[in-house]
Amino acid sequence: MRYVTNLPSETREEENVVIPVADGTRLSARVWRPVSSDDEPVPAILEYIPYRKRDLTAVRDSMHHPYIAGHGYACVRVDLRGTGDSEGVLTDEYLEREQRDAEDVLAWIAEQPWCDGATGMMGLSWGAFAALQVAARQPPSLRAIVIASFTDDRYADDMHYMGGAMLSDNLAEAGTMFAYATCPPDPAVVGERWRGMWHERLENTRPWVVEWLRHQRRDEYWRHASVCEDYGAVRCPVLASSGWADGYSNAVMRLLGHLDVPRKGLIGPWSHKFPHLGEPGPAIGYLQEVVRWWDHWLKGTENGVMDGPMLLTWMQESVPPSTSYEERPGRWIGEPSWPSPNVERVTYPLTRQRVGAPGGTAGKPPGGDGETAPMTVRSPLSVGQFAGKWASYNAPPDLPYDQREEDGGSLVFDTEPLTEPLEILGPVSVELDVSVSEPVATVAARLSDVAPDGSATRVSYGVLNLTRLDGGDTPVALEPGRRYRAALDLNAVAQSFPRGHRVRLSLSTSYWPLAWPPPRPVLLSVYEGSSTLTLPVRPSTTPEGRPRSPFGEPESAPPLDVAQLTDPEERWLVTRDLVGYNAELEIVKDRGLVRFEDIGLEVGRRAHERYSSVAEDFTSPTGESTWTMRFRREDWDVRVETHTRLTCDETRFFVDATLDGYENGRRVFSRTWNETVPRDLL
Repeated sequence: MRYVTNLPSETREEENVVIPVADGTRLSARVWRPVSSDDEPVPAILEYIPYRKRDLTAVRDSMHHPYIAGHGYACVRVDLRGTGDSEGVLTDEYLEREQRDAEDVLAWIAEQPWCDGATGMMGLSWGAFAALQVAARQPPSLRAIVIASFTDDRYADDMHYMGGAMLSDNLAEAGTMFAYATCPPDPAVVGERWRGMWHERLENTRPWVVEWLRHQRRDEYWRHASVCEDYGAVRCPVLASSGWADGYSNAVMRLLGHLDVPRKGLIGPWSHKFPHLGEPGPAIGYLQEVVRWWDHWLKGTENGVMDGPMLLTWMQESVPPSTSYEERPGRWIGEPSWPSPNVERVTYPLTRQRVGAPGGTAGKPPGGDGETAPMTVRSPLSVGQFAGKWASYNAPPDLPYDQREEDGGSLVFDTEPLTEPLEILGPVSVELDVSVSEPVATVAARLSDVAPDGSATRVSYGVLNLTRLDGGDTPVALEPGRRYRAALDLNAVAQSFPRGHRVRLSLSTSYWPLAWPPPRPVLLSVYEGSSTLTLPVRPSTTPEGRPRSPFGEPESAPPLDVAQLTDPEERWLVTRDLVGYNAELEIVKDRGLVRFEDIGLEVGRRAHERYSSVAEDFTSPTGESTWTMRFRREDWDVRVETHTRLTCDETRFFVDATLDGYENGRRVFSRTWNETVPRDLL
């Protein structure tokens, strides 16, 4: 990373700015803007997230916003209602109230004497969700957005559910926000009101996972703020990016294919990170691209930002399996549009233990006159222990490991060794002719790159709850023994398979703990001859017209000075007890205690997740999320501890949660929840 101090505009920072919204609630903002904007108004950029501008995102904010402000923009970083130093309570994600607040904030910004009336929004993850969702509401000042790591479909392509199967990140993310939403404001900003504001949050927050569990099908709860419900509502230009290691690898291509506005897409090898901070690398000069986008769409500069391919993406080369990579080898490629004329969807039949040649058909067994007996699998709960996280954060190492152990409990189909390199770009799909032994069944499909030594690197995957064959609106219990046609989408990817390697499709009936398993073990029967794998093949000889690459070196403003007072800790531990037959995945992400030198504040964050199961008891899976958040300065010492535990039987989910608040070592708040939610064919 190159830190830039000599920027075109001299800037000033206003650390604590109050923005009132319609109901009188006051939101807390930080503003960076050119000194010259006192007399010469400039466009403004809003980042709108719940992650505490004064401390938890202060380092990242100090790298981004002064850099963009130094190129002639007012940058406004706002804490959502009920977070950081903003008033109110945050009770859930992407609520109507949150979006109306954002519209009020944009209107306030546009009216400031330092703003020329034109605004943009940018962000990663929640900030990107907010920008896309607000863009669909068409506030008058909003001229363009820049978004990274997001989705347009809150039900089918977020950390809650995949193919109608519940993801463990539904619990993990709920645990994160349970902790963040109960943190106090800073007395140095809000004064003596801090305690009352904090207790208001403690009193009115509950475990978010309860609400998310109450919506196990695609209903109005998830349709709200899902831009895929009406792509035409987005009327401003969009620069969208993500990474192949991220959980949000699909939405960039969908936006490119469905929006009818100027748009560009960028997908690298990254995890859940901004592209200039991208891990695995190579990271790129993303902020330079962002400034060019704003210059064109907010200032009218003719800089060629819309020239070249609509989509730039990193074609990943083959790598041995690992839970972490510093760099992913590959090359940048460009596509003129999406769907691309350079990509052909090629269908391969699934035959016994083989992925057949394109266009082929499965034959009957030698000498047999009847239908071929189905291929069957009943996966143990251990399949999925090497799946990694739904969305990689690359800390601790959380990518999928060698898939050979997973394949031992799966139905596996291999191609012959490739005689020529094979490259794919886009979503992978599987169509299965199946029957099952239970009314509720899940199928997980994994695509792997198998090296000549047998090691298997997962390339993509997908999960489908077969009761959601209609898309999740009206799930239907399965009839055991009846045959169904099941279309299963795997995550989009760009991957090159070398000569001599095999492409492997693996099917399993469990994928725990990445996805919550069905109530009972399932025998899955797959019928050959009418089951297929479809790959988005991109000929490696496709002319690329020299897309605008390589990007510049990653650069930003210098980061805020922070002292690491205690060592961070990272752990990703898989254990199996062969006496009690308990299997467990333990994840620790402890940032250690850090001191923000500019405000004299010490902050600690520790997350501990645990996922366990016993033998083949499909009612034994247990997920736990525990967080500790600490804020300390001189005579002010506050700690929040949250714990959420999710268990089940065949018909119900059980949520047990605790919330404790401590001031100067004394517990001043404590609450316990014991909730039961019926399983809805899940």
